[in-house]
Amino acid sequence: MILKYPLLLALLSLLSCSGKKNEVHQSSVDTPFVWENANVYFLLTDRFNNGNPHNDVHFNRTEETGLLRGFEGGDLKGITQKIKEGYFADLGINVIWFSPVVEQIHGAVDEGTGNTYGFHGYWTKDWTALEPNFGTEQELAELVQAAHEQGIRIMLDVVINHTGPVTAKDPLWGDDWVRTDPQCRYQDYESTVTCTLVENLPDIRTERDTPVELPKALLDKWAEEGRLQQEMAELDDFFNATGYPRTPRYYIIKWLTDYIREYGIDAFRLDTVKHTEESVWADLWREAMKAFAEWKEAHPEKVLDDNEFFMVGEVYNYGVSGGRWFDFGDRKVDYFAHGMQGLINFEFKHDAAKDYEAIFSKYSDALNGPLKELSIMNYVSSHDDGGPFDKQRKRVLEAGTKLLLCPGMSQVYYGDETGRSLDIEGTVGDATLRSFMNWEALAANEKVNGVPVQNILHHWQRLGQFRVAHPSVGAGVHRMLSEQPYYFTRSYQSADYEDKVLVGLDLPHGEKTVEVHGVFNEGDNVTDYYSGKKAQVSKGRLHFNTDHDILLLAY
Repeated sequence: MILKYPLLLALLSLLSCSGKKNEVHQSSVDTPFVWENANVYFLLTDRFNNGNPHNDVHFNRTEETGLLRGFEGGDLKGITQKIKEGYFADLGINVIWFSPVVEQIHGAVDEGTGNTYGFHGYWTKDWTALEPNFGTEQELAELVQAAHEQGIRIMLDVVINHTGPVTAKDPLWGDDWVRTDPQCRYQDYESTVTCTLVENLPDIRTERDTPVELPKALLDKWAEEGRLQQEMAELDDFFNATGYPRTPRYYIIKWLTDYIREYGIDAFRLDTVKHTEESVWADLWREAMKAFAEWKEAHPEKVLDDNEFFMVGEVYNYGVSGGRWFDFGDRKVDYFAHGMQGLINFEFKHDAAKDYEAIFSKYSDALNGPLKELSIMNYVSSHDDGGPFDKQRKRVLEAGTKLLLCPGMSQVYYGDETGRSLDIEGTVGDATLRSFMNWEALAANEKVNGVPVQNILHHWQRLGQFRVAHPSVGAGVHRMLSEQPYYFTRSYQSADYEDKVLVGLDLPHGEKTVEVHGVFNEGDNVTDYYSGKKAQVSKGRLHFNTDHDILLLAY
């Protein structure tokens, strides 16, 4: 059930292109947080903002690396700084997803692209510790608290499928825990699940049902750090309480759900979902729900609302057209039936090339049909998709309009809103997608294919603010009102909340007359969230004079 909570972001202001402040309308009623309408900001922890230069090097990670394949200093403190500055709130973000922050392998790996360190967070060494390059437990707690104070949820990126690669500094976890062959062939279910993703990426034996001992290297590490007894006692408590066998998947599930109990994490983004048995995710969901309930009970003064814990899965190449199912060729799996309320939608980047109505009607039909009460998360670019929409950043404004106004959850990849380059000369593979956030270009208001960066940011801010204030944008039912000029409406209703908006795109600059089509009533005062201007309904019409070709209309 979707319930209301008081929106904590009151009367936020947006940066105009000239640097002045522009008043933005804020709904006068409490706006519920609705996961189906979430506006998620995804960032690589190491590549966003360096809040503490003193934690940039640990474990003697000083070997030369390939371009953009080493640590560059971004950290939890840097994210918190931007939260407190209002960067995310101004952008209309209500969920922050950052790449994994558990301790990474200490050594470097040469994959034919030059040395690579685990800057991206997906090469786990120890699930029970934070990577010191990213920050401390106190800094993670401060980040979550700062976000929650602004009504922003935290989505933690988690990995169960594999450990980090084996290096001279990072021994194999052992045959009881991992397999090192065969390598996945992706021809059917078994050759996608019971295999290693790539060479030298040990695959956790998540299917194992018989107990295993903890790896000696991990026990020695805990002993050296002075926390062996504490970790073992906590494991005893967990397994005694749950009755689970001491198998690899349940150890990891215990370690991951500890972050919920300790910090009040609101959601997980699940890595490499289709490479792990779906029953594992159902087990994780069950324990995550319990952990979230325990955190809420222990911290009643910090509870934002009655939403349950949320999990969104990365089932690589899943698309909204598949409905609830992902097809392995010899088997179909409904991941929504195994703990996931949302899946990342790899189809949107292709749909984004279509016209507005083709996109919006398709997604509304799916989300109010086969996927009703579920969700998908759309994106135009990401950290590991080499074929994003608009890789050369020639359509940055259009990308924002289509992503942020499309039904479903939206995922803003860091720098989408500032035109950060996705094509870095000299890089190999995914590294080209993972440059440091272009703060300098924003400060200098440089141009991206002729468009000033602050203009791009302002566009994404206006759309994001409209979305976060109106659940109907992502969670509502879409209906086209007219094709030329193009107007549509969205409506959303829950047990105790109702919302509706009217949007016009590709409109003439200057005078605009809008037929309200029953969306608003005679005499209603309506705000255009894009320009900040207001108008009153008269004889079934609204009149606006703006310098823009967009109208975002709502109370």
